[in-house]
Amino acid sequence: MAKYLVIVESPAKVKTIKKFLGTNYEVLASNGHVRDLPKSQLGVDVENDYEPKYITIRGKGDVLSALRKEVKKAEKIYLATDPDREGEAISWHLYEALKLSDKKVYRITFNEITKNAVKGTASTAKTHRLHGKNAPPPRQKRTSSTAKTHLLHGKTHRLYGKNAPPPRQKLA
Repeated sequence: MAKYLVIVESPAKVKTIKKFLGTNYEVLASNGHVRDLPKSQLGVDVENDYEPKYITIRGKGDVLSALRKEVKKAEKIYLATDPDREGEAISWHLYEALKLSDKKVYRITFNEITKNAVKGTASTAKTHRLHGKNAPPPRQKRTSSTAKTHLLHGKTHRLYGKNAPPPRQKLA
C-alpha cells in the first residue's frame, strides 16, 4: 500500500512518474480542471463580496471520487500540477474539492519529467499555502468578467427590453 499520493494534471505523466518514485507513491491524474464557474448562472454571489460559486465540471465527479478514496489512505499528498497559473489554479481547486485542510499537503512542480528532476522535486516539496481565507482565488479576472457581463446584461435588458443583446462570457 502506497503511503504518499501524487496528483498530476495529465494521465500521460502518471506511468513515468510512478516508475521514478517507486512503490511508496501512488500517482493519479486529475485530467486538468475539476471545478469551474457555472455557465448557466452568474457564478458569483454579488451580495457576499462577489464570492465565486464553483461547481464540479461534468464528467469529473468520478475522478474526484477516485482521488478522495486515495486521499483517505495517504499520509502525505503532493499536488504536482504544472508550474504555471493554470497549474496553480488546478492545485487550489483540488485542495478545496478534496477537502485537504486536515492533511499534510505539499505543492511540487516539474520542469521536466526525468528521474533526477522528479526525485529532486519530491524531496524539496513546499507546504501547500493556497488554502483558507488567505487563498488568492484562481481565475480572478474571469470571475470579475463574468460578474460584469451579467450585471451589464441586466442593464441593457432593462433599456432594450426583449431586443437586448445576449450576454457574452468574456468582456475584459
